[in-house]
Amino acid sequence: MSASGTHAPLPASGAPVVTRAALAPSLVAGRGASVGFAEQEAESATTSGTVIGPDRSAYTLPAEASGRSAVRLTSGQYVEFTLPSAANAVTVRYSIPDAPTGGGITAPLNVTVDGGSRKTMTLTSQYAWLYNLYPFSNDPNAGVLHPDWWITECSCVPEATTPPYTVTTPFRPNHFYDEQRLLLGRTYRAGDKVRLTVPAGSPAAWTVIDLLDSELVAPPKVDLFAANALLFGADPTGRRDSADAIDRAIAFAKRTHLKVYLPPGTYQVNRHIIVDDVTIEGAGSWYTIVKGHQVDLATPAPDGSVHTGVGFYGKDASAGGSTNVHLSGFAIEGDVRERIDTDQVNGVGGAMSDSTIDGLYIHHTKVGMWFDGPMHDLRITGNIIADQIADGINFHTGVTDSVVSNNFIRNSGDDGLAMWSEKVEDARDTFDHNTVQTPVLANGIALYGGTDNTVSNNLVADPIREGSGIQLGSRFGAEAFTGHAWITSNTTVRAGTFELNWTIGLGAIWLYALERNIDADIEVVGDNFLDNTYNAIMLVSDFPVKDLYSITNVHFRDVRVDGTGTSVVSARSAGSASFQNVDARNVGAVGVNNCGSFHFTSAGSEFSLTDLGGNDGGGTTGPWLAPWELPNTITCDDRPPVVAPPAPSAWS
Repeated sequence: MSASGTHAPLPASGAPVVTRAALAPSLVAGRGASVGFAEQEAESATTSGTVIGPDRSAYTLPAEASGRSAVRLTSGQYVEFTLPSAANAVTVRYSIPDAPTGGGITAPLNVTVDGGSRKTMTLTSQYAWLYNLYPFSNDPNAGVLHPDWWITECSCVPEATTPPYTVTTPFRPNHFYDEQRLLLGRTYRAGDKVRLTVPAGSPAAWTVIDLLDSELVAPPKVDLFAANALLFGADPTGRRDSADAIDRAIAFAKRTHLKVYLPPGTYQVNRHIIVDDVTIEGAGSWYTIVKGHQVDLATPAPDGSVHTGVGFYGKDASAGGSTNVHLSGFAIEGDVRERIDTDQVNGVGGAMSDSTIDGLYIHHTKVGMWFDGPMHDLRITGNIIADQIADGINFHTGVTDSVVSNNFIRNSGDDGLAMWSEKVEDARDTFDHNTVQTPVLANGIALYGGTDNTVSNNLVADPIREGSGIQLGSRFGAEAFTGHAWITSNTTVRAGTFELNWTIGLGAIWLYALERNIDADIEVVGDNFLDNTYNAIMLVSDFPVKDLYSITNVHFRDVRVDGTGTSVVSARSAGSASFQNVDARNVGAVGVNNCGSFHFTSAGSEFSLTDLGGNDGGGTTGPWLAPWELPNTITCDDRPPVVAPPAPSAWS
């Protein structure tokens, strides 16, 4: 279950080491989001603290860190980063302990540049530290939430054992990290040193620093030809609620065909702002912050919500949805600390067609953006979504002809990006050039059914538990995959997690037939699967339905696999796939682990592989796709030993 991680080498003479997803940028060139900040891993910086990790074991601090390693500081200790370029702002990703009974603590962290004037960040664990089984608990001392569920800790159903099995608390702690942004007050030069120090007397027994993002933030944007929210009573100090004032600005802007402008400031908003046929612009996400409390509803809403909170929502699809909405240049700071799936406490939601969302920073909401269609032609570009309780972005139900591009998502509590075709299919949508890092649960990118959808040029790193870098799943009541699915030119790294219920390792890309056949034309072309914890490619049907559903018509072409803890391909389903120009190296086990549907017939496995040529390389057992494995030799090893691969390197 555990495997070593890889990260950037320690710097020479304090030189800055800039990485992308804890890899040399050259290894992921052209993949992922183009961002305005430089990301530096703490384990590659100068420190008086202790490097923790690398480790990929669930429920550990290094496993949830970018690159699976971080730095642990105690009182008086520091980590120091050398700026690679001019910067006037930093983002610190960190973890501090929970309170003994849950709910979090706060603790200071001093920030100095070249020993100059000190700024103090107040770190918090109020939005971190979940426990237990889905949908999780904030109580570290709680017994198992679902004693009627099977759990891997005892390989039992707790309430069905005699005496009932009691879990050790805290049970399955997770979601350890948070991040915080800080404007430094002036611009510093490349080569200046940013030091993060835990002051003496900190109430935190330890402070873990994962990484630092440094950025040169542009001056605030000013729009003089707009409906300025201040003129309608909005309070930029955040002391008074500004929701009604923003509503008045929106109404005026719609009558006069103007934009709404939110100047620099913090605006308190504790409910949804309904947007339709309106443009709302801030001064930039570092300057304009829309921040709210989570509010208990006196009676549940018709959709089942028991809370509300800050969010910008299109009208419900049943009411026709919204059109011509354009949101840009501000931050949304929520107050969500527990996962309640019926709650509509997302940063952006509802239904929005012919609309754009650009340049937002969304933090501490349930889901960054959750859309309930039918709706069409939405463009989501250039946003940062961090520290969510659930998904980063989800296209749910009938979202069509829409694009999610150049977004950066870190520390989602569920899928980073998802298309979920529940009841109505998502169609002709594209996830392109996005970066998804450290999703704590589930997948980096997931397609649940749908037609003619594309996942291209994305970078997915470090999924933590019970998911993959990329999943195509027939599950969650999704409509069938039809037409095509194009999975092209993506890179995953350190992907493929341990599935607790099955007690097996998953692939970096995972096709899962649970509720239907998967038989659409699926093209996996030009993808790179790097430093795979277990398999690179996994095709599976759940055991109870293995004789009902199969996976066919899957085509892998021009793929590179650099390092697997186990096999290149793991087949645990009936069906077939073809392979052409799939090159592999540093393979830890037999190239193809073919279990089929576990009948082990004399005719061979129920899953067949077609070699279309050019499939080169392998590992200790020889070529990964050897002639003796074709078309359907049974090579089943249910739980093969894991061999940690070496760090990825340039492909000659």
